[in-house]
Amino acid sequence: MDFPLFHLDFIGNRMLIAITATIHVIVNHPMAVGAVPLATLLEWIAHRRGNAKLDKLAYKFTFVFFIITTSLGALTGVGIWFTTALVNPDAIGSLLRVFFWAWFTEWIVFVIEVCMIMVYFLTWKSMSATNKKRHIAIGVFLSFFSWITMAIITGVLGFMMNTGNWVPYVREWSANSGLFTALFNPLYLPQLAFRTPFALMTAGLFFMFLVPFFTKKEDGLRYKAVRYLSAWTLAWLPITALAGYWYWKTIPGFMAANAPIAMTTQDYTSWYPTILTILLVMVIFVILVSLLGIIRSRWLPRVVLLVPFIICIALLGSFERMREFVRKPFVIKDYLYANGLRVDHYPLYKEDGVLPYASFTGTREVTESNQLQAGHDVFMLTCSRCHTVGGVNSVNKKFKTLFPDGVWKSEQISAYIANKHNIRPFMPPFPGNDRELEALTAYIIENQNRKIRVEGAQTAGFSNNE
Repeated sequence: MDFPLFHLDFIGNRMLIAITATIHVIVNHPMAVGAVPLATLLEWIAHRRGNAKLDKLAYKFTFVFFIITTSLGALTGVGIWFTTALVNPDAIGSLLRVFFWAWFTEWIVFVIEVCMIMVYFLTWKSMSATNKKRHIAIGVFLSFFSWITMAIITGVLGFMMNTGNWVPYVREWSANSGLFTALFNPLYLPQLAFRTPFALMTAGLFFMFLVPFFTKKEDGLRYKAVRYLSAWTLAWLPITALAGYWYWKTIPGFMAANAPIAMTTQDYTSWYPTILTILLVMVIFVILVSLLGIIRSRWLPRVVLLVPFIICIALLGSFERMREFVRKPFVIKDYLYANGLRVDHYPLYKEDGVLPYASFTGTREVTESNQLQAGHDVFMLTCSRCHTVGGVNSVNKKFKTLFPDGVWKSEQISAYIANKHNIRPFMPPFPGNDRELEALTAYIIENQNRKIRVEGAQTAGFSNNE
């Protein structure tokens, strides 16, 4: 609580991060990690068989992912740092202290990767005439560096879901407080084993999506390329499924229990079996298209080649949404709650309240004269990471559902907030003391029928309590 609180009350803070991160994964997995080795393989096949048309097609594929990854991919990568630092600086700060050298290494690798992808694309035509094998070797090295960036970040993502034997910030040196204990957490290898073939498989779907745009129907190259890409996709699909099962079985039980809500939201959990059935049908459709692509590629009309990539985006988006949500109520399991407050600080907050320890709020304690302002500050400190007042995932909407008769009683609201983590285990416990709970309740009731948008420090400014 050492930072001013950024807040977007119309879409919510978590939605801001979710949109940025999901776009980045959709770009990064099929177009950076997966597309590079696939383009290199196609280039090698074209070189071995003297197929200039296939080489030109691989070059066009490379042009597309080169443009997208170096623009949208890089922009959303930086956007993840920007949005997480704004919304939950304590969370990203904690991760930086643990993974500083891992991220330092990843940044160096990323710079090398960007340089190599520029070399790989920009020298394609010139080296094709002089030293094709060397150019293919550049593609192989680029494939490795693209994968390394994902391998490092996967350690951070796994750590957030299960810290394993890591001991938080011990003052004296300990083998269980270091980087490697955090990086090689229980979910690291299962998640990496899943993400790697998933990225390679979706790259095949991405290239299949591009084939109709770069080839003519009467050209035999279209059908040959579809066969190659279908075989590539089909080869990685069972590996992805097995690794995904391994990953799922290693996720902590209480997180797996959050899956229905993660996939459908609280209001539509009854749809969960239907959503799973739809996802399964999507996978079966991809299998069928890939089989037809190998056996009878001429039977596949253009639109059928476009659908698998749309399915790929849906699968990637569903996976990222579920991974982000199931770890709740934590941002970092057993260490930091989703509201940005450390688990081991809760006893102190319960006794003294959260306001005395917040550096940038208008109040330090609750009084009769400042109750509503104090309630606003408590809301910002303990609720605004996930909730808005009148926008997406608003507290007004939640309590209107709980009180359909329109009569909001302070005692019931207070009791609900104090015990919500027992009713909805994906929500962290309320951290403040009784006076702050009363102030928060009064603030929620005051805003019951008001269509307001709470402003964050970026527009409303802030008070410094230091």
